[in-house]
Amino acid sequence: MNANASVLVRRSRTCLAVIAVAGALGLLSACGGSSSKPAGSLSPGTGQTLPGTPGVSGTGGTVTPPPSTPSTSPTAGQSSAPASANAVTIKNFAFSPAKLTVKVGTKVTWTNTDADTHTVTSKQGSGGPLKSKGLATNDTYSYTFTKPGTYAYYCSIHPFMTATVEVTP
Repeated sequence: MNANASVLVRRSRTCLAVIAVAGALGLLSACGGSSSKPAGSLSPGTGQTLPGTPGVSGTGGTVTPPPSTPSTSPTAGQSSAPASANAVTIKNFAFSPAKLTVKVGTKVTWTNTDADTHTVTSKQGSGGPLKSKGLATNDTYSYTFTKPGTYAYYCSIHPFMTATVEVTP
């Protein structure tokens, strides 16, 4: 990237940050937020900084940019299912993994991390053994596979949600 483009990117980011802060202040004042400071006045508390506004902080220091790596923590109110070869997570209206391969005698556990209720149900007409109750958020359902084969299943509440477990000898 050349120097001119770099300056434009920084100016664009600074402008966006200023617009965002101004918009937030406008919303806050429209909501009747009270403050002893005049409208439009913005000053962070001791040790606080205003991201995207270099040099503005409660202690006169510089702004530390936010981390560049995405957060891997679960969404508030949701726990993450243990990652293992015999676990299926129900998240964002999907089974993950959509295809699981295990050996005979393996106990597979499904964990619902969605806010909506889901089921683990063998495909109609397959004669399969899977038949969970409605799983609320963070509920689990387990089944131990005793025979080799391919077990197709779905959520009976949301039939577009499908997956399979392949059981090998």
